Amino acid sequence: MTGVDLQAPAGERSAWAGLPHRQVRAFADRAMGEIPALAQEILDTICREHPRMPLLVDESGELVALVGIRRALEEFLQHLVRGSGSPQLHLEVFQDFGRGEGQQGRTLDSLQAVYRLGVRLAWRRLAEIGHEARIPPPAMYDLAEAGFAFLDNLVDQTVRGYAEAAARQASERLRLQRKLTQALLGERHPGRSRSLEEYAAHAARIGWTLPQRVAVGVLLRPARDCVAPAVGPEVLLDMESEQPLLFVPDPAVPGRREQLHGALRGWTGALGPAVALADAAVSLRWATEAMSLIERGLLPSGELLHCTEHIDALVLLPPEELIEALADRCLAPLADRGPTQRRRLAETLLAWLETRGGAPEVAARLGVHPQTVRYRMRQIKALWGDDVEDPDRRFELELVLRAQRLQGRLPLPTR
Repeated sequence: MTGVDLQAPAGERSAWAGLPHRQVRAFADRAMGEIPALAQEILDTICREHPRMPLLVDESGELVALVGIRRALEEFLQHLVRGSGSPQLHLEVFQDFGRGEGQQGRTLDSLQAVYRLGVRLAWRRLAEIGHEARIPPPAMYDLAEAGFAFLDNLVDQTVRGYAEAAARQASERLRLQRKLTQALLGERHPGRSRSLEEYAAHAARIGWTLPQRVAVGVLLRPARDCVAPAVGPEVLLDMESEQPLLFVPDPAVPGRREQLHGALRGWTGALGPAVALADAAVSLRWATEAMSLIERGLLPSGELLHCTEHIDALVLLPPEELIEALADRCLAPLADRGPTQRRRLAETLLAWLETRGGAPEVAARLGVHPQTVRYRMRQIKALWGDDVEDPDRRFELELVLRAQRLQGRLPLPTR
């Protein structure tokens, strides 16, 4: 901790250090006698200007803030008499004060404003005493600088206590959030149906309002030591899972989507469909499925993907072995064709199945000449025969070809 130095730099003489010791002692004794009243005045003014500041009581029944103010003034005045060395602060008082303020939810800005107010009031009275004691202005300037340096020490200790409280609260909240997310997913009792009352008991401990519907998301960490995204207190975040989970209440609420995308910029994630709270595990299952497709490069990464906007991929791509077996049977007529012809006929067939139009409509979808489409359609009808007119066969063909397009094996239509 940096000391409060009343000595001038090397080669210079401090105005305060040049004062006769008896004059310093007289100033300090007079100020010391006013400490009880001055400390009370400071606290009363702080309470008027910051009426929401909680007043904690120590074991002896005294106000912690009043004890801290009094001790700070006493130590500063004693230091003036010594004239050198570091003040022997009662650090635990100011650290405890910071912890208490952090636990009460006050901000550092408001905390520092309280300190500045206290120093301003103390300095005003010390300046009056200095004037009455005929202390020269240069020495009072030194005193003012020492006072602000002393304040910095107090603030440092208070901030340390505040930071400890904030870290402890954040850790506790994350622990309780994880406990709630586990309850929502039914990890402790798989298959057991929970009542809203059970969820409410967990939620109340972190101030989370139970929503009617929830969407569960899975995130991919952009780096091993990344900071948790600032998704807001209404969104539950479980950073302890290998892939972080987020529980988004009532995702259709206006502004929720924009809020999430802003907070998750730079993250890759998948958000499951909105479901009833008791069905959170269902939403997670779809989000996990989507994340596996993202990791395979079959769905876009670098953003928060909404499962409800990629239903075709989630339905067609996960049963890969079944789709491949169906493709082997449905596309058998193309087996003896070369890769280029096989791809052209497949994309033409898919465009025709999707539009059920004539050559001009299919040609527009593919970006080719209608005559090219007519030529390819004659080949398709020769290869598949009556199967292209059978509703069940058409459905199977479209299903297989759409899956291949999602896999990137067929190009996207031009329009």
